[in-house]
Amino acid sequence: MASSRRQPRRPSRAGRVLKALLLVAVLVGGGLAAKPVWRHLHPEPPELTVRYRTATAAKADAVRPWLEVFNTSGKRVPLSRVALRYYFTADDDAAYAFNCVEAAVGCSNLTGTVVAMDTPHDGADHYLELGFTGAAGALQPGANSRGLEIQLYRTDRKPVSQDGDWSFDAAKRTYQKSDRIPAYDSGALVWGEEPGGKGAEASATPSAKAAAQAPEGGFFDDFDYRGPKDTALFKHGWLVRTSEGGPGIDGTWKADGISFPAGDKAAGGQVLDLRAATDGTKAGTRQAALGTKEAKFRTGTYAARVHFTDKPTTGDNGDHVNQAFFTIGGSGDKYSELDNEYMPNGGWGAPGPKLDTTTWRNADEGDRVTHKTMRSLAGWHTVLITVRKDSVTYSVDGETLYRSGADYAPRADMAINFNTWFVDLPFTGERAWDMKVDWFYYQNGESLTVKEAERAAQGFRDGGLGYFDTLSAS
Repeated sequence: MASSRRQPRRPSRAGRVLKALLLVAVLVGGGLAAKPVWRHLHPEPPELTVRYRTATAAKADAVRPWLEVFNTSGKRVPLSRVALRYYFTADDDAAYAFNCVEAAVGCSNLTGTVVAMDTPHDGADHYLELGFTGAAGALQPGANSRGLEIQLYRTDRKPVSQDGDWSFDAAKRTYQKSDRIPAYDSGALVWGEEPGGKGAEASATPSAKAAAQAPEGGFFDDFDYRGPKDTALFKHGWLVRTSEGGPGIDGTWKADGISFPAGDKAAGGQVLDLRAATDGTKAGTRQAALGTKEAKFRTGTYAARVHFTDKPTTGDNGDHVNQAFFTIGGSGDKYSELDNEYMPNGGWGAPGPKLDTTTWRNADEGDRVTHKTMRSLAGWHTVLITVRKDSVTYSVDGETLYRSGADYAPRADMAINFNTWFVDLPFTGERAWDMKVDWFYYQNGESLTVKEAERAAQGFRDGGLGYFDTLSAS
């Protein structure tokens, strides 16, 4: 007999499809829900990692961090996209400046700007933002920028206190990871922590614009240094003169005549100050000179923003003092020297104020051509020496003062020099004279106008390039 039990009805094809879709949705939903947990347990590595060590205790003459940037991503990262921030608290609301002492990528390829934060946080009201030019290259996956030796200091030269500074860690005497030094790629935070949390300084997020670039065949210095014994000054190619010899009062060249005060009327930042002081005796006299170690400059434009003075900073007027910006190199029949010598009270039997512009061919024989500009040049001026193979042109603020011809064009590479010195000592009593230099810029092989030189210098400054030397690349 046939059974009367009803057979179960098989689901329709549409039902089977719906059930499969519901199962997929459950699995996908579970996977999505589990994804944050997976990411938490298996975090993706950061794109960049910053390692840091300090060379100082909390109380020091300057902040001296050493930094390394590692590419911990799987892709090539151009350094021109990278920015680093070192956060600190400014002591006594003092002005701070930065320089690069040494860098594997080259100090010429490192930019730096000190920024006051819009909203101060615990441990930070300023930061130093470091960047890289395009010539710094790129980090391949797993690569390391290697060491960046930095100095951050008060421009009044007083000691710094780093206690409580956000990025300072006295315990890190060897390279270790530091999430207190954030790193950015194209403006996006990819490593570390900002004071106050991510986005606390959103208005000052690093720009993704192209980094400043130093031109090939150039040399520029904004004179951001701590003093005549600053290691960076020597590393950047300068020598403070302390040797015997002339000109002026023999054997009186002293390092303490060189300083780098904050510029009150310069175009921002610090200036080079060269002080010559005397009491009227040789023993009480000191003269000041700063020059490049290497003689490697010849054709091109030499530009300097210089402050000449007609009166002593202290003491009575009347000295035959010489405030000079000049180049010198070679010897014998290859001797070359190009002089700008400002003498407010004259000298060598000639009255002042006057600027002597002189092109030398042979110092031993006194072979030179010269021109005197008889007027006061007290104050700030942009002084240019433009050297071509067939001429040397001297100008001030765009006004051509003198041009010598092809017979006196330099026949040797030269060094750059600035100095302040006494022609003689006709008076007694304490007095001091100061010549200042805001910046110096040389561009190989190019004849720049004064406006072009000034725009270039301002552009380097605005881009955080306080120094570069790219002559070897020309």
